[in-house]
Amino acid sequence: MRKPTHADAQLLLHLYEIRREPELRQARAWFLTEFKPTGWAEIKSRYITHSDEDRHFRMTVSYWEMVGTLVNRGLLQPELFFDHTGEDIVTWDRCKPWIAEARADLRPNYLHQFETMVQNHLAYRAKGIAAYQAAQQRKVAAAAARPRVRRGRR
Repeated sequence: MRKPTHADAQLLLHLYEIRREPELRQARAWFLTEFKPTGWAEIKSRYITHSDEDRHFRMTVSYWEMVGTLVNRGLLQPELFFDHTGEDIVTWDRCKPWIAEARADLRPNYLHQFETMVQNHLAYRAKGIAAYQAAQQRKVAAAAARPRVRRGRR
C-alpha cells in the first residue's frame, strides 16, 4: 500500500471539516441515536418524505458513500483514514438490517462503496489488533526471560 501524502492529509482534514458542518453533524447524530427503522418499507414511508428526517437520512448515507468512494478508489489513502475514525463502522451497522431490501428496491449496488470501505476498515482493524497483541506478548516474554538482578543489602 502506498504511503500517505500531503494531499491525503489535506483531503482527510477537509472531510473532517465537512463532518463538523452543523447540519451534517445533526444528521449524523440523528442517524446514530434516533433512526431506528424496522425495515426498508418503513424508511420509504416514514423517512423519505422531504422532511428533516429525510434530509438527515440522505445526508448521512450519501456522506459515507462519498467517503467510501474516495477511499476505495485510492484518492484517500485507506490506512490514514482508518487510523482516525470508527464512525463509518458504527453507521454501517445501522444500515445492515435494511440494506438488502433497499438494494432489491433501488439498485443492487446501493451504498456498495460505503459497505466495501467498512469491510476493509474492519479487516485493517483486526490486523492492527492482532499485531498489537503479538507485540505485547513479545514484550511480556522478553521481560520474563531477562535474568533478575538481585541487589545486595547494605
